[in-house]
Amino acid sequence: MADLRDIEIETIEGDKTTLRDLNGRTYLIVNVASACGFTSQYKGMQALYEAKKSDGLVVVGFPCNQFGGQEPGTHQEIASFCEAKYGVTFPMMAKIEVNGDNRHPLFAELCKVPDQEGREAIKWNFNKFIVREDGSVERYSHRTAPSDLPL
Repeated sequence: MADLRDIEIETIEGDKTTLRDLNGRTYLIVNVASACGFTSQYKGMQALYEAKKSDGLVVVGFPCNQFGGQEPGTHQEIASFCEAKYGVTFPMMAKIEVNGDNRHPLFAELCKVPDQEGREAIKWNFNKFIVREDGSVERYSHRTAPSDLPL
């Protein structure tokens, strides 16, 4: 598996960066959507970020419109929604695809860790990946609340 921390990603503002540039020791990476039944998980993600960022946790949201068209907005609309509705201060990235031929390289690596049902493909919005300091990856379902993650 490639070092995930060095794969280029784009912020929601359009800047190129990497996870390493975000200076975390542990990363919680989540494919997110603004119009999903699980969108309220933003609240738990923000609470986790606030509680653990001093310990080196960086929560990173990756908007994705591949599941039910539940993230149709522009980058500005997504950022405004997340800030206004959930007070999101953790890093948000540009909209990406997490499955298929145009899958972002970061998610191509993350999805090498199969889900609980043995699938590599992401099933729905709000799948969670924990990237530990040693580079190991753990994968959690969209149904797993942020507060239930072993962080």
